[in-house]
Amino acid sequence: MRAIVLTMVRLVLLATPAVAQVQPFPASFKTRTISANGAQIFVRVGGQGPAVVLLHGYGETGDMWAPLAARLARDHTVIVPDLRGMGLSSHPAGGYDKKTQAGDVAAVLDALTVDKVELVTHDIGNMVGYAFAAEQPERVTKFALLDAPLPGVGPWDEILKSPLLWHFRFGGPDMERLVKGRERIYLDRFWNEFSADPKGFDEASRRHYARLYALPGAMHSGFEQFKAFDQDAIDNRAFVAKGMLPMPVLAVGGERSFGPTMAVVMRAAATNVQEVVIPHSGHWLMEENPTATVSAIVHFLQ
Repeated sequence: MRAIVLTMVRLVLLATPAVAQVQPFPASFKTRTISANGAQIFVRVGGQGPAVVLLHGYGETGDMWAPLAARLARDHTVIVPDLRGMGLSSHPAGGYDKKTQAGDVAAVLDALTVDKVELVTHDIGNMVGYAFAAEQPERVTKFALLDAPLPGVGPWDEILKSPLLWHFRFGGPDMERLVKGRERIYLDRFWNEFSADPKGFDEASRRHYARLYALPGAMHSGFEQFKAFDQDAIDNRAFVAKGMLPMPVLAVGGERSFGPTMAVVMRAAATNVQEVVIPHSGHWLMEENPTATVSAIVHFLQ
């Protein structure tokens, strides 16, 4: 029954031309749903060549990567999942710790018969990508992380003191009742406060993502992503104690967001870290300065 409901939701979303959409993926990309750890992961795949996986964060879905995917598909096989509980993936009751979601990534790659990959991640995608790279470093050849910390790693305790991050502890049945039907109001707060200029996160994108986060179970799943941070911190400290990431790492921060702190975070977890700060941008790098962000990632992967 859940599969039927998800299929109907996808058809409704695809058949609503009156509502503005984010940039679409190239027509050559195909979509499929892959079973992974009790979840159904919606995946976009296109291009040809070495594999690269793009992982999104909160407030968005894999749709955020369309401009980068179009560029990388010229010489890469590009794999873009929606994380469990987000976008068009299913909303299982549990498994929102990032170690479990790293298993989702592994299951997707196994289903696609892909061994080694390059990783490009943003926000919560950073945390999932780090767990995957720490557990299976032999499968990751390069790793670019965009503008978000890792629970338990480097200056995590200091980062938690920021009043902007109150949402890390926001959740539970009463909070879900408060947000229900007001998803756009809740999400606007992220898009506005975490950008260099709120106009950088355009209205079409806001409408698109607000519709997806208003789907049944989506806000609950989002809260569960944050609720899992305490467990993620425990897992990440164990990963660091076991050893530093050996592959080349690109730490990308928005000038008006994490900036050079992104490299500080990653130097606590990896041995070979390059640093890039994207100008005229806050947290939403692919929306606020896609040209510079795509250029930095392409240069690193080449």
